[in-house]
Amino acid sequence: MGFLSIVMGFSGFGVGSFVGLVIGYYLFIYFQPNDVKDPAIRPLVEQDSQSLQKLLPEIPLWVKNPDFDRIDWLNKFIEYMWPYLDKAVCKTVRSIAKPIIAEQIPKYKIESVDFETLTLGSLPPTFQGMKVFITEEKELIMEPSMKWAGNPNILIAVKAFGLRATVQVVDLQVFAHPRITLKPLVPTFPCFAKIYVSLMEKPHVDFGLKLLGADAMSIPGLYRFVQELIKDQVAKMYLWPKALELPIMDAKKGMKRPVGILHVKVLRAMKLRKKDLLGGADPYVKLKLTDDKLPSKKTAVKRGNLNPEWNEEFKIVVKDPESQILEVSVYDWEQVGKHDKMGMNLVQLKELKPDEPKNVTLDLLKSMDPDVERNEKSRGQVVLELVYNPFKDAELPNDLEDSNTVEKAPEGTPAGGGLLVVGVYQAQDVEGKHHTNPYVHLVLKGEERKTKYVKKNKDPRWDEEFEFMLEEPPINERLHVEVFSVSSKLGLLHPKENLGYADISLADVVNNRRINQSYHLIDSKNGRIQIELQWRTSSVEIPTWIFFGDSSLST
Repeated sequence: MGFLSIVMGFSGFGVGSFVGLVIGYYLFIYFQPNDVKDPAIRPLVEQDSQSLQKLLPEIPLWVKNPDFDRIDWLNKFIEYMWPYLDKAVCKTVRSIAKPIIAEQIPKYKIESVDFETLTLGSLPPTFQGMKVFITEEKELIMEPSMKWAGNPNILIAVKAFGLRATVQVVDLQVFAHPRITLKPLVPTFPCFAKIYVSLMEKPHVDFGLKLLGADAMSIPGLYRFVQELIKDQVAKMYLWPKALELPIMDAKKGMKRPVGILHVKVLRAMKLRKKDLLGGADPYVKLKLTDDKLPSKKTAVKRGNLNPEWNEEFKIVVKDPESQILEVSVYDWEQVGKHDKMGMNLVQLKELKPDEPKNVTLDLLKSMDPDVERNEKSRGQVVLELVYNPFKDAELPNDLEDSNTVEKAPEGTPAGGGLLVVGVYQAQDVEGKHHTNPYVHLVLKGEERKTKYVKKNKDPRWDEEFEFMLEEPPINERLHVEVFSVSSKLGLLHPKENLGYADISLADVVNNRRINQSYHLIDSKNGRIQIELQWRTSSVEIPTWIFFGDSSLST
């Protein structure tokens, strides 16, 4: 009887299941709507904006929104630079994280936290577009749209209570819409004092987290919890109007403008220490103001003289007489190798009374560190005459004055042409095999100009200007600059020696009106020459780079 009941029960279950499936299929077919229409197919141009965004969610912002600019050039730049950026960013992260970790781990009784592996992977972020805001303030505001689906490998090892655990972050995805503000804008490179970074919306962050080799994000509920926690914490700190502030430079220093001229006359030096094997020295003086990025001023070299006299005058632009300091250094010139420093000292500009000459005698020191014992040895003295002339109100530079402004060409200049002015200032590390008495030879369209020659000087200074009157702008011309050394004796074997040359394209000076640059000399080991070029016309022209940012790339 029991067996019969089991058979009947199983048969009833099978029959009931079959009957239920048949009834369900019948009801599904019977109650299916009859008014279903075929989907309407329309060209994309006829779709509205919302429909397009649903159909094509990955359309770049510069397509969907006319306020965003296309920045493919930036993506190509990042793609090329990514292997180097990866190493630089990881190195910076390690250096920043190290002191933070060292400060925090004692609170949680952790022995150590180390990055075993830290790389951002081979896939760089991409920018879908950028919006730039124009304001009346001295600032630049940019809003890029960034997407990064990377393959980083970040492996962190944690040691505590004698145990070791590893945490690995993989498959990171970050979608963010930051606002980057550069302000205030200042007339000193890099032309802004601070960077402010804000997020315009909560970022999307997705990543894999492996704990002890197992996927921790597969734990139910943990994935969503971690995502929301990261979004909330980042938004709490950086969601606009809150911002991350990154100082770049002191804005007060960047905004400082010239307020006067320091006149320095290097008179003489006395009782300098012997530096050469034969008991002499070849001294020269270098002058430089602190917080000044211009090249140092140099006197001529006095050969074999421990009590040289120069009587050379220099003018140095002053921006802050209360804080700037004049650095005075005396060097021994060497034909081969590095020049030896004979001594130095400082003059604080705040000690000078305006418009009053002051003679100062400075004891030369090995270093400005008072604890250095070698400062006790006598190294000689240098005598200067100093005058600080502050600008009067009428002499102060105008805010609207363009640093690229040049003088007009003189009367008689051809209407379609102009005057090319070439300033040959100085050279460095020019050295001949047989003699070093350098001069400069200029050639443009068959016309030649020469400077005077400077005797026995590896770092000569000429400070000479030459003019070339041209019938038309020299867009396709090159200025040939060659440095020679001429023998000071009546030598027949080596009367003249080539020390290097440079060919300078003149397209840039026509477009920008003025260029002051140091050029490397070809066929010279380390030689460089400082040249200033000006293109003067009979009428004031606005440089083309104001309108066409890439005009300076013309050749």
